[in-house]
Amino acid sequence: MSDSPALRLAYLVNRYPSVSHTFIRREIAELEALGCTVLRVSIRPEPRAGLEDECDIAELRRTHVLLTSRGGALARDVLAVALAAPRDWLRSIAEALKLGWRSERGLLRNLAYLVEACALKRYLDAERIEHLHAHFGTNSAAVALLCRALGGPRFSFTAHGTESFDHPPLIKLGRKIEAACFVVAVCDYGRAQLLRCAPPEEWSKIRVVRCGLDASFLAAELTMVPDSPRLVCVGRFGAEKGHLILLEAAAALAAEGVEFELTLVGDGELRDSIRRRIAGLGLESRIRLAGVLPGVGVRKEILDARALVLPSLAEGLPVVLTEAFALGRPVIATAVGGIPELVQSGENGWLVAPGSPEALAAAMREALVAPGVRLAEMGRRGRARVRERHDARTEASKLLAMMREAAAPGGR
Repeated sequence: MSDSPALRLAYLVNRYPSVSHTFIRREIAELEALGCTVLRVSIRPEPRAGLEDECDIAELRRTHVLLTSRGGALARDVLAVALAAPRDWLRSIAEALKLGWRSERGLLRNLAYLVEACALKRYLDAERIEHLHAHFGTNSAAVALLCRALGGPRFSFTAHGTESFDHPPLIKLGRKIEAACFVVAVCDYGRAQLLRCAPPEEWSKIRVVRCGLDASFLAAELTMVPDSPRLVCVGRFGAEKGHLILLEAAAALAAEGVEFELTLVGDGELRDSIRRRIAGLGLESRIRLAGVLPGVGVRKEILDARALVLPSLAEGLPVVLTEAFALGRPVIATAVGGIPELVQSGENGWLVAPGSPEALAAAMREALVAPGVRLAEMGRRGRARVRERHDARTEASKLLAMMREAAAPGGR
């Protein structure tokens, strides 16, 4: 624990906790281990029914939700903030209109963000928060910016991947970077995308802090690679994850007579399309849809497989790749986003061209027939790379140093 005075921080996420946000939970836990007080704030409630992991359920009990069914409370928040600082209120309205003009969400949605920012400011003031950190460069960063315009604490945010980089002008990412004390990218690729959105004088505030793993992964005992011809894919069922390409690759292997089992872990808007395509390709006996699993379930599926497959068409740097490496399993992934910073083809996995069922099938075939000793060695190399670059305590310490600088009198 640091000898420096403890910081009172707040973390802002659109919906928290979520099954896909274990990296945020780990980051918060490490900051608390370093002596910080961290308040969790979710803009919208996350349904309890969607959480199966006991750690997520515990986080849910510790999370303050801004938007509840109490509309009167929001109205009181707006009125109190406007009366307390009329100039800040007018300035924040102008800021909301700038964010909304020709944006992805429009003027009305950004004015709604201002209402959320009023509720957030009152809560942070009452809790004496010194610094606010938002995850994702979309609406949570907008609410943090508007809270600052209202006189709230200085803020920073982490931008992860496709949600921020697909259409940066439409989410006003450049304005958010200008207003923030600092901005975090989770990989070098992400930092490069943020540099494109910001004027050169703002580049120094864009830093890399990688999503880290805790001791439950980094110190886990390695297990033998199974002999069974099983592969696993873990990811949300969205177009950018490339599941339909994966199904085409699987069909090609089946046509060649290659024995394999493939488990798909996740859910999303393409679930029905994926299910229909599996049936259309006659792959029901080879592909299993496991649905959304808690952390322990995902871990078991990775350990039961010879390799993790991630056929993404666009990415930042998926956390599940680091988890697979930490567990000693090689990965088959596409050369998009920050993935090549972690996956070294031929060393700890296979990098293939995105959108190519042929290239993906070739890598899957190689992983299915490779001797277990080779896969184990690739997994060990991946584990060494993750332990060097993705230690949660090390990365949280970097983040805390930036937060201390931002929260100090006269800080940016």
